Amino acid sequence: MKIFINSILLTLCTFFMLSSAASAQSKSVLIIESYHSEYPWDSSYIEGIKEGLKGDYQFFTFQMDTKRTAKSEFDNSAQKAWDFYLHTKPSIVFLGDDNALKYLGTKFSAVDTPVVFLGINNNPRAYKVGSATNITGVLERPLLKRSIIEMKKIVDLKKVLVLFDSGTTSKVTFDEILKGKDKIKLSGIEAHMKLIGSWEVWQETVKSAKEKGYDAVFIGLYHTIVDKNNDHIAADKVLQWTSENTPVPPFAFWDFSVGPEKAIGGLTLFGKTQGLLAAEMATQIISGTQPGQIKVRIGEKGKLLFSKTQLQKYNIELPQAIASKATLME
Repeated sequence: MKIFINSILLTLCTFFMLSSAASAQSKSVLIIESYHSEYPWDSSYIEGIKEGLKGDYQFFTFQMDTKRTAKSEFDNSAQKAWDFYLHTKPSIVFLGDDNALKYLGTKFSAVDTPVVFLGINNNPRAYKVGSATNITGVLERPLLKRSIIEMKKIVDLKKVLVLFDSGTTSKVTFDEILKGKDKIKLSGIEAHMKLIGSWEVWQETVKSAKEKGYDAVFIGLYHTIVDKNNDHIAADKVLQWTSENTPVPPFAFWDFSVGPEKAIGGLTLFGKTQGLLAAEMATQIISGTQPGQIKVRIGEKGKLLFSKTQLQKYNIELPQAIASKATLME
């Protein structure tokens, strides 16, 4: 009898252990970042995902680090991310930004694990996941044209310089939003876009902006710039140097580029809003909706954000129509 009872107890313990393990696995979330967690965009959207997913989840992250490493390393980084996925066996995966979807999308389309992407600038079909039934997500559309037009209400703009690095997101933005044109006209403003990978060229381009007739610089992305020795230049250094050395007012398209020793501001995108929207879609999936039944969505339209320090530096007073809608930071 005693043996029988012990046997039952052992069976029950085993059952509860297995149930707990299954429950833990069903609550596990993997976030694969194209970039790295110290990058403000990544930390912001991860905050949004964690805030948006209600419940007791175990989070894993993998950083592909493609803003600070050579393109020749991307395939290797993607394979490591895939191996990490196989090891963690999460119940749902988030793919942050274009490189994660580009290098891992087809692999994930061949498994059953639901996937939510976010921060994608390209058309998902370009990454061969358009017909995948287990993948959906959020598109990111930098507000280049609208932001430039909006800033015309603040300062007189006839000709502006738009600076981007030569990374994947920058190239996709150039192709998708500007259709490959390096010069466009917007409400009487001539906007010149430059993709720059060299630190020396970036510096020279910024310093000569005024003499070349530009009224303002719009800072896009600046995270993949390298020096003449092919060493990566820290993004914070690029931004601070640009803020200190530009002879014309600097504006920005992303919230992380705004602040003291940064850009004045602009109509900006926030990573957190992408994360919250992706988490909302993931919640639908966890509740039983198939990913393929959830339409791909476009992220928030942007928020007016300005640095009080930088507004003061350039002696700019926001018109009431702008100020009433704007968020101000130091």
